[in-house]
Amino acid sequence: MQVVSVGEIIIELVRAPDGRFDLGYAGDTFQTAVHLSRSGVKVALATALGNDRYSEQALAAATAEGIATNLVLRVNDRVPGIALVESDGRAERQNEIWRDASPARQLFELPGWDRVAEQLVSANLVYFSGVTLSLYSNVGLGRMLAALEFGRERGARIAFDSNWRFASWRGDDQRARAVLSEALKRSDLALPSFEDEARLWGDASPQTTIERLQTFGVREIVVKNGARPALVHADGKTEEVPVPEEIAVTNGAAAGDAFNAGYLAARLRKESPAAAALAGHRLAAGALRGNAGAAPAKRTTAKTTH
Repeated sequence: MQVVSVGEIIIELVRAPDGRFDLGYAGDTFQTAVHLSRSGVKVALATALGNDRYSEQALAAATAEGIATNLVLRVNDRVPGIALVESDGRAERQNEIWRDASPARQLFELPGWDRVAEQLVSANLVYFSGVTLSLYSNVGLGRMLAALEFGRERGARIAFDSNWRFASWRGDDQRARAVLSEALKRSDLALPSFEDEARLWGDASPQTTIERLQTFGVREIVVKNGARPALVHADGKTEEVPVPEEIAVTNGAAAGDAFNAGYLAARLRKESPAAAALAGHRLAAGALRGNAGAAPAKRTTAKTTH
C-alpha cells in the first residue's frame, strides 16, 4: 500500500439551524485518507470499529471512497466515537466528542494489532496525527512507535501532523509534549499548524516552529498558518507559499486535513515542496467552502428527536 493513514472514524452529527441532523463520518486522518484517495493515491486506513450498524456504515463509506479497509480491526459490543456539531448554516460553531469507549483507542492492543504493525513497516508512507497518538495507552504507543521506527529503517517515510487538541489529551500538556516529541523523532515530514504549536509549545513564529522541529531531526517541515502563507522548509531551504486566493469561509473544520492530503499527494508525484504546498492550499480552499461539519464523505439526513 502506498500510504497507510492511522487514526479513527467518528460518527458525526451536524445539527442545522432548523434542528435537523446530518449524519456523516469524521476523524482527522480519515478525512486526509479520503482526500488522498480522491487524488489518486492508494491509501489504507488503520483503525478499529465495532460490529454495530454505524460501524458498518462507516466502513462502507470508506470503501466507497476507495480506501482499503483490510487494516480495520473489529470489536464486538463497542461503538465508534460520536461528535455533535452545532451549526448556524454558515460555519461550524461548536462540537463535542464522545470517544472514551471507541475501539480505535485499542488498535495496537487488539488481536490483529501485529498485522497492522507489519503494514506500517512495509508501507511507502505512514501518516498519523497528534489526535491519533492521544487515543492510545502507553502500551499502544510503544507498539506503534516501534513499528514506525522499524518502518523507517526499511525505507518507509513517516508523515506527522501534531494536530494538538487540549481535550484529546485531557488537559495533560506535559504528556502531550512528551508523546509528540517521541513521534517527531521518528518523522521525516511534519505538517503542524502554527496556532497549535504556539499554544502547546509557546512558539513565537512559524520560523520558531521550524527551528524547534529541526532539533528532533525532521528534515521536511510545512507550517500551516490559516489564511497567511505556509512556511516550508526542505532541502536546507525555507520559503513562504502564500494562499493563492481569498476565500469566503463557510466551514472552518478539516481544512488542515485537506491541506495535508494535497501536500502529500503532490510530494508522492515528485512535485517540489513549494508546488506541493500550493496544491495543499487549493485542496484546503475546497474544504473551507464546504458544508458545516468535518467529513468530506457523502452525508445522510437523520430525523430529529423533537
